[in-house]
Amino acid sequence: MRLDKYTVGNYVPGAPLWKQIAWYYLGSPLVSSYWILSYEFKCWVLRCFGAQMGQGIFVKQGLRVKFPWRLAVGDFAWLGENCWIDNVAMVTIGSNACISQDVYLCTGNHDWSSPTFELKDTPIDIGAGAWIAARAVVGPGVCVGDGAVLCLGSVACKSLAPMTIYAGNPAQPLRERKMSATPDLEIPDPNLG
Repeated sequence: MRLDKYTVGNYVPGAPLWKQIAWYYLGSPLVSSYWILSYEFKCWVLRCFGAQMGQGIFVKQGLRVKFPWRLAVGDFAWLGENCWIDNVAMVTIGSNACISQDVYLCTGNHDWSSPTFELKDTPIDIGAGAWIAARAVVGPGVCVGDGAVLCLGSVACKSLAPMTIYAGNPAQPLRERKMSATPDLEIPDPNLG
C-alpha cells in the first residue's frame, strides 16, 4: 500500500471548515471539561454544534466527540467518563442506553485492499436500554439491539441481538438478558412496536 497516495475517497466531514474549527477549539474543550460539571450545559453545547440530544442525558467528564453534527442521543442516556465517540459517520444512541467510561465507538475504517488505503465510514446504532460496559469497543456498522449488553473490555465487530449479553474479543453471546420488573418501573417489551 502507498500511504503517500492516501485518499479519503468520497468522504466529507459534513460541516463547513469554520464549524469544524469552532468545535475543536471551543465546543469540544467545553464538553470534555473536568471543570464544567453541568450535564445540561454540555448537552446545550453539543446541540449548538448540531447534535440531536434528548432530555435528561448525563454527559460525564472527558467525553470526546469527533463530529457532534453526526450524533443523536435519546432521552435519559448516559455518556461515561472518557468515552470517545469517533463518529466520522452517524452514531445513534437510544433512550436509556448507558455508554460507560472509556468506551470507544468507531465508525471509520480503511479499505486494506486499496493501494490508497481509502477511508470507509459506516454508522453505529445503539438501541434503547443497551449497556456498553467500561472499556468496550464498538466497531463500524455495528447495530446493538435494544437492551443488549456488551461486557467489560469486549469488542463488537458484528451486530448484537436485542436483550442478549455479549463478552469477549470478538464479542460472543453468553445468555439472554432478563430484567426483573419492579412496581414503579415498567420495562418495555422489545418485541412490541
